[in-house]
Amino acid sequence: MSEIKISAIICTHNRDNYLGAAIDSLLAQEFAGEFEVVVVDNGSSDRTREVAEQRASNSRFKYVFESTLGLSVARNTGARVAQAEILAYLDDDAVATPHWLQVLYDTYQTNSQLAIAGGKVTLLWPAGVEPPQWLSPALAGNLGAYDLGDSLTYIQQPGLTPRGLNYSIRRSFLEDIGGFDPALGRVGKNLLSNEELQMTELALNRGWQVAYIPQALVAHNVAPERINRSWFFNRSWWQGISECYREQLAGKAGIGQFKIGGERFIRGLYKAMKYYNNPAQSFDNLVYAYGQVGYLNAVIQNLLFTNKRK
Repeated sequence: MSEIKISAIICTHNRDNYLGAAIDSLLAQEFAGEFEVVVVDNGSSDRTREVAEQRASNSRFKYVFESTLGLSVARNTGARVAQAEILAYLDDDAVATPHWLQVLYDTYQTNSQLAIAGGKVTLLWPAGVEPPQWLSPALAGNLGAYDLGDSLTYIQQPGLTPRGLNYSIRRSFLEDIGGFDPALGRVGKNLLSNEELQMTELALNRGWQVAYIPQALVAHNVAPERINRSWFFNRSWWQGISECYREQLAGKAGIGQFKIGGERFIRGLYKAMKYYNNPAQSFDNLVYAYGQVGYLNAVIQNLLFTNKRK
């Protein structure tokens, strides 16, 4: 049997309406070599298993059930089941272009220092739906949009790290750092994040490289329930909590976080009022300010927990 060059992994939780298209886009990849497609069912209660079983006859396809909820847990399970050195993660509500795996694989082959790589992400809106006027380009990033231009770019700022929905990683690096951190990443319906940002920080600190590859293109479905302001407030709240957790993991937690979060909150409110006549920019800053409330709430919870332990 030929060596598997790259493993495509989908971690899924109750997304049977999108999952089939995501799997099919991977099984149809135009790749010069052997590859596999691994679906990690992370505790789904819908038709996910049935959708997977419909593709079970394909020799490239593997299905595994992971009962412990958490995106990072599921990603680690996928890595254990997969066979290749290069692991490519696609979200369960995304669709990969035909040469996605080939572009990723070729880039790793030409750069032995590359630890992480991801590509451009465009948005697929529901039929008959147009992007709302209050949606800024920055907030479109919360829906998955990611575009750093049309040239290969090496990431130096962790905040520009590739999106997890179009993400690949070298197995040797992943094993070296102990896998994805279960303390970060989505768990069930909460929107914890920042796990990719943390991975980029770890890679850069260890002398590895992280790349944006525009030709590794993926389209991401925008779920109808996300096209409302309340979803963005909720997403920002969890982003603030995620940032606080990431700082805790990096040993940067403490009373100083109050100053940082407070300044960000005031700045967001000020800019929301300043750009009142620009709906998108004003809403963007208001959402940002709300995220700082989530951040400060997590700071308080951490300090109370720390004091209780003492």
